[in-house]
Amino acid sequence: MTARAPGSRLAGWLPFAGAALLLLVVAPLVLSDFRLNLLGKFLCFAILALGLDLVWGYTGMLSLGQGVFFGLGGYAMAMYLKLEASQGELPDFMSWSGLSALPWFWKPFAHAWFAIPMAILIPGALAGAVGYLLTRSRIRGAYFSLITQALALIFTILFIGQQPYTGGTNGITNLTTLFGFSLGDPRTQKVLYLITAVTLGVTYLLLRRVTASRFGRLLIAIRDGENRVRFCGYNPVAVKALAFAVGGALAGLAGALFVPQVGIISPAMMGVVPSIEMVVWVALGGRGTLTGAVLGALLVNLAKTYLSESFPGAWTFGLGLLFVLVVVYLPDGLVGLVRRVGLMGKSGEEGLA
Repeated sequence: MTARAPGSRLAGWLPFAGAALLLLVVAPLVLSDFRLNLLGKFLCFAILALGLDLVWGYTGMLSLGQGVFFGLGGYAMAMYLKLEASQGELPDFMSWSGLSALPWFWKPFAHAWFAIPMAILIPGALAGAVGYLLTRSRIRGAYFSLITQALALIFTILFIGQQPYTGGTNGITNLTTLFGFSLGDPRTQKVLYLITAVTLGVTYLLLRRVTASRFGRLLIAIRDGENRVRFCGYNPVAVKALAFAVGGALAGLAGALFVPQVGIISPAMMGVVPSIEMVVWVALGGRGTLTGAVLGALLVNLAKTYLSESFPGAWTFGLGLLFVLVVVYLPDGLVGLVRRVGLMGKSGEEGLA
């Protein structure tokens, strides 16, 4: 293996450094409060897309249920915010549903030191358990995707049906403060945006290091030839379950960052349709490339916002057409197109074989 020249390494970092500068410094200065809040939500989606890319692009497990883990992280954070907003009283939707006391499993979420870690640990643990059970049974391909899609449907129905505890169809709303700071204050939203941008950068760097390591090579080997990896003495079940757990934990982290910026979480955000949209982000950007996952999440949601504002009656058709064109003409996504025309090297990332 030949070592890369220092100049080549520096060139590989320039796009990332430029993007980080734009997100952290330029965007808060030039965007309105509304547009900055939108961008903050898109950055949350980009964190989720990184986890999905690890699961699908690098390990070969097409998950159609990432919305479940995103929603669980969002609900964990929303429970804390709702209890803070209620100021010791019973949350409004519980009173409307006939409850007279706070349920026991809600009580620990009154503490940030419990709620915030749980927003990551609960989705990660569930994803790890689901990944282990499915991969141990050697369920993969379309069957794996269908089961994860069914998981999204089950959780959506479950959360809608448990209205006294989850808020039902409306979800958890009227979230007003975070650590005593008003969520309606533009300064609070700007801080949340910066935290999200930094979290995205750290997540990207960590996953880039992981995918460039021996473990990352093992993930790619499992994706391309699981039986060969098993014959070499590795345990694909444990590796795939771990990758799925990390993807779920990152989705939960994205959900926890998303809720304070939006002020609501509902079962609709953890359903089948949002989960499929998440796959579209990664497919359009280029699966198996971390840069592609971030790029796809940002571009698809920007396009969705623009089309819904300009063509409110037909934006879904435009989004669907965009996805079809990418699948047919750009199977490696936008990053694959850029590499083909020679504008970007691999920069330490492993593309699809």
